[in-house]
Amino acid sequence: MVTHPACIKVSIPGSHVRGLRDMSGFNPQQHPKRLQPMSPTPSEDNRTVSAFTSKLTPAADICVGLSILSVVLLAVLGNGLVLVISYRRRKKMLGSELLCVNLAVVDFFCCICFYPLSIMSSFHHTWLGEKITCVYYGLGSYTFGLCGMFTITAISIIRYLKTCYSLVYAEWLEGTNIHIVCFGIWLVAGVWSSFPLFGWGEYVPEPYGLSCTIAWRSYHTSAKDAFYVICSFTLFTLVPILLIVVSQCCILHKVSRFSYSLSVRGIRHNLRQSEKRLSMMFFCISLGFVIAWAPYAVVSFLFIFHKDSWYMAPKGFVFPTLFAKSSHVYNPFIYFYFNKTFRQELRSVLHSFCSKLGGNRVGVHVAMGHQSPYPIHIQLQEVQKKFQNRTHSNSKDKVTHTSSNRVQSRPVCTCWGSALNKTPTIVDTKPAKDSLAVTI
Repeated sequence: MVTHPACIKVSIPGSHVRGLRDMSGFNPQQHPKRLQPMSPTPSEDNRTVSAFTSKLTPAADICVGLSILSVVLLAVLGNGLVLVISYRRRKKMLGSELLCVNLAVVDFFCCICFYPLSIMSSFHHTWLGEKITCVYYGLGSYTFGLCGMFTITAISIIRYLKTCYSLVYAEWLEGTNIHIVCFGIWLVAGVWSSFPLFGWGEYVPEPYGLSCTIAWRSYHTSAKDAFYVICSFTLFTLVPILLIVVSQCCILHKVSRFSYSLSVRGIRHNLRQSEKRLSMMFFCISLGFVIAWAPYAVVSFLFIFHKDSWYMAPKGFVFPTLFAKSSHVYNPFIYFYFNKTFRQELRSVLHSFCSKLGGNRVGVHVAMGHQSPYPIHIQLQEVQKKFQNRTHSNSKDKVTHTSSNRVQSRPVCTCWGSALNKTPTIVDTKPAKDSLAVTI
């Protein structure tokens, strides 16, 4: 039986066809495009070439960048005020408040050092710097994230011990031991997050391409990666969250019983209210952190045991990531709402800042001593230098004009800087530098 030439041509492998000429006159060297290998599939191309390219639309990238930018601005402003107020109160600050300062440091520097890279990448529709910046962003974000989680866990546990076992742990949970706790938090977070640099795990882009995190899918690659992923999820995510929830529930139960016992005995209501507000403040901080990171933890858990991302589109990872970043924003608002001292210090900071921007500064100080015959001191300070000479000349004229009137061996003159006040006032004999102090 005679075989058709076309059948002979089809049956020959592609590797042996090159350089041959069949009976129909076809030369593969003259038509190389017909024998080119197939292009890689889209999944292979995404894994190699476009792993750092955004999988979102340009409009969605801009929305993501603006969302992260708003989070950064609010977090820097709020946590910056917390750090300023804590610095002003550094001599009066308790040991347990140092953990709140540590949490503000974590939120403040995380937004400054890492999130601007994600914002710029969103506006460029691709991750800038690729592998190097991805490792930098993933390492820093994971380190600060662990520090924030461990800090809130330490706050919850210490608050639980102080509330339920105050007689045993009251002295131990102050001073130097709190500094040791803060140092241990940073040490454990830094050591554990550096393991991917030595082959245990890896930092890779998020599925939507504009952020970097731990390679949760590396659970399927090797035993070391699987061990790191499982420990990261259980020991460093699930266990801290369980400790936070359990300790806060025990604190609320203890405080409610304590408040009920005080109300039955008819003891003062202020003590119960202060204890309730303090407990509610730490409860809101812990609950807000858990709620913010819960969607991201669930998505990461699903990502561990699924080799393919068919169960969720890349856009589905955007919302959990942005929601987790919002945890840096609300802690300062919780402080200012529940803590009266923070509100008073905030007013003081704002008044001092506004007085530096304005022309005159008016400060009222009440003297509490019994020896001072003039308990109220009003000080008017002129900060514009061009009016200093005029001020001193006017004050000297007024003192000379009224030198005949004496009240307790002090000259009486009109209040400087007030056009409506016609009553005589008493001028202090020791004015401050570049200012005129008036004592009533």
